[in-house]
Amino acid sequence: MPTTHTIDKNNEFARCLECNKVSTFAAFHWLALAFKDMTRAPILSLIYGLIFTLIPIAIIYSVVFTGTYLVVLPATVAFALIGPAFAVGLYDVAWELEKGHVPTLSHSLKSMFRNPVGEWGFAILLMVIMIVWMRLAALVHALYPSYANPTFEELSAFLTLGSIIGAILLITVFAISAFTPQIMMERRVDIMTAVVSSIHAVKENFAAMIVWSICIFCLVALGFLTGAAGFIVIMPLLSYASWHAYIAIIKTKKPRGYE
Repeated sequence: MPTTHTIDKNNEFARCLECNKVSTFAAFHWLALAFKDMTRAPILSLIYGLIFTLIPIAIIYSVVFTGTYLVVLPATVAFALIGPAFAVGLYDVAWELEKGHVPTLSHSLKSMFRNPVGEWGFAILLMVIMIVWMRLAALVHALYPSYANPTFEELSAFLTLGSIIGAILLITVFAISAFTPQIMMERRVDIMTAVVSSIHAVKENFAAMIVWSICIFCLVALGFLTGAAGFIVIMPLLSYASWHAYIAIIKTKKPRGYE
């Protein structure tokens, strides 16, 4: 008698979760919902906002300490790389609000260990990419003219190559991190399933993701223009909005929503 083999989809490796398609300007709705979350959990938002603010302050201090602005670009990219790994606690706060629960600091901190292999594996992946970027930035810096007051034409090779490499890394990291932390925190899937699903969702909602990435860039730039003080509000806002983007795009068996 022939035997049959069944596949447990919950244990299937590197599967791709289905996604919804959203409108091009959905990001503004996510930000509005994120602002609502901040008003419902102001203390937790402030605590995490202060933690996030320490990172850009360190970047600004590095610029002042080294006396050069050449560290701004690689440091900013590094901030964009490691940021998602530290937003898991805020995702938990938004998730608790979605379920009608009262979020707590202890519960949000525990969320970092809900899927430890996947979440910390993803953090390590981002750190590896960050290290690669720093090494590439050092190599690109070799193209910087060795004499004082170089002209723009003399800087063109340095600026062009640095911009291309930075853009490629940022696009790659954005695609893999847009929904990966949220997926792993809620569903406890393997890291490859989360990464593949995130890339697929970004591809299927390319126009909306372009708008969302512009929103992120503008808000992060605003944070730096305020001397990093603005990150106290900006980082919780972006984290909550990322959770609502996840709710809107990644499909679940039962329809869900939070308004």
